Amino acid sequence: MGKQSLHVGFIGLGIMGRSMSRNLHRAGFSITVWNRTASRMEEAKAWGAKIAPSPREVAAQSDVVITMVGDTPDVREVVEGPAGVLAGAQEGLILIDMSTISPDATRQMAARAAEKGVKMLDAPVSGGDVGAREGTLSIMVGGEKETLEKVKPLLEAMGENVVHCGPIGAGQTVKACNQIMCGLNLLGMVEALSFAKKAGVDPETMIQVTTRGAAGSWALANLAPRVVRGDLDPGFSVRFQQKDLRIVLEEADRLDLPLLGTAQVHQLLRSVQAHGGDDDGTQALVRVMENLGRVKVTPHE
Repeated sequence: MGKQSLHVGFIGLGIMGRSMSRNLHRAGFSITVWNRTASRMEEAKAWGAKIAPSPREVAAQSDVVITMVGDTPDVREVVEGPAGVLAGAQEGLILIDMSTISPDATRQMAARAAEKGVKMLDAPVSGGDVGAREGTLSIMVGGEKETLEKVKPLLEAMGENVVHCGPIGAGQTVKACNQIMCGLNLLGMVEALSFAKKAGVDPETMIQVTTRGAAGSWALANLAPRVVRGDLDPGFSVRFQQKDLRIVLEEADRLDLPLLGTAQVHQLLRSVQAHGGDDDGTQALVRVMENLGRVKVTPHE
C-alpha cells in the first residue's frame, strides 16, 4: 500500500495516540482522527489531520483504522458500538488495535470483524510517552502475517521494533508478559533506591553503577533518575498500569497460573491510588516504600 493512496484512521489521541498519529502524518500518510474529547481533535487538525464526527465516519473514510484507547470496554465501544468502526467499515478494511486489552476480548472482536469482511490485528506497544514521541516503540503484533505485511510501513512509522508474535491475541499476550516484567522491575527499582538511601549511599551513585550491570532495566535507567529528582509526573500512569496488571491477573486466573510477584505489585500500587496517586507516574510506587520503611528517597518538600 502506497503512502499517498492509503487513508488511515486513528481513534484515541491520549498521551500515546497524539504522538503516534502525528508520526504517521510526518511519514506521509493521510490521517483522519476521532477522539472523545473534541479539543484533542482540534490540536490534530492544526498539524494537518482531518477530523471525523464518529469512529463510524473514520472507518468510512479509511483503508486502515488504528485504535489506541484506554481499556477493553473503550475498544468495544469504538469498534462494536452503534457509531463504531464496524458500523462504517467496508469489506477489506484493516483494523489495528494498539490499545492494551484482554487477549480473549481481542479474539472475540476479531471474529465479529471477520463477519464484516474486516481483518484485525492486535498490536499493543511498549516504550511509554518518550517512545511514542520519538517513534521508537516496540510493537507486538497478533494476527495473520499477510495482513501485517500490508500495514508494516504504518507500524514502522511509529516503532522501531515490530514483531509478529502469532495468531490474533498473541500481541496482547506478549504485552501482558511485558507488563509483568515492568511491574516487577519497578518494584525492584524502588526497593533498591530505598535501601541505598537508608544505608547512607547516594542513590544517584547507585543508579550510575547498577544500570551498567546485570541489574540494569528500563525502569532503573529511565524512572530511577526521575524519582531522585522528585519527578513523579506520568510517562505511564498508575491508573493504566493497574488496568494492565488487572488484565494480566484475570488472564492468569483463567490459566490457573499463580503470579505472586505481579499480584503484590498490583496491591502496592493500590496503596498509591488510595493516597491520590492514580494519575501519577508508576514511579510513584516509591511513596509506598517511603512510608513502609520510614525513608525519604525523593527530595524533601
